[in-house]
Amino acid sequence: MTRDNITLLAFDTSAAHCAAAVFADGAVQHAATEPMAKGQAERILVLCQEMLAQSELTLEGISAIGIGVGPGNFTGIRISVSAARGLALALGVPAIPVSTFEMLCAPDAPEAVAHELVVVGAPRDAAYVQRLTQGRPVSEPELIDPTAIPTHFAQTGLCVTGHMAETIAAQLGAQARPCQVENPAGTIARVAAWKYAQGYDMGKPPAPLYVRAPDAAPARDTPPIILP
Repeated sequence: MTRDNITLLAFDTSAAHCAAAVFADGAVQHAATEPMAKGQAERILVLCQEMLAQSELTLEGISAIGIGVGPGNFTGIRISVSAARGLALALGVPAIPVSTFEMLCAPDAPEAVAHELVVVGAPRDAAYVQRLTQGRPVSEPELIDPTAIPTHFAQTGLCVTGHMAETIAAQLGAQARPCQVENPAGTIARVAAWKYAQGYDMGKPPAPLYVRAPDAAPARDTPPIILP
């Protein structure tokens, strides 16, 4: 299968937004991103329906779902991944996970870069990093200090892509490709279509990609007394 005969719905709530897009006939047909700190659970499927309607498609007409799995907002990722898994099960189509690292690779030709270290901004001035080879992850993501990058990431022909790329590349003697995701769902759609065409393993349902534990802490209120 090639990208030209894939019809795909993509969506994402991994950051403070709702984003949805439709990919068909080898290109993104319609895409929208709405800034949103709260309310993604109520809005995301409605936005998906709006993008399908603009593309003159229905849910029954899609062949796959592309879904952003982070790293990003803990609760937001769970919202979209849960929705994608439910839709995929109901429609009998695969749900293809796309990480933020994969989104920062060249979405129309991820295989173009042989050795890439992709960097995603993290809380508290830290960064998430992952190695990719020709668009495919080859290591587990790590949390690092971008001003003191571990030397084991150094590699001949390395390209550092994404957040603080120039700062990190200078430390590793590598090339830099600073970039950020401008169209989340549209990018997810293109990467998911590429993975589908490349024969991505559809056996596992998508799951959130968490590099660090959530910041949530137990409530400090005194628990209620349970009467016998």
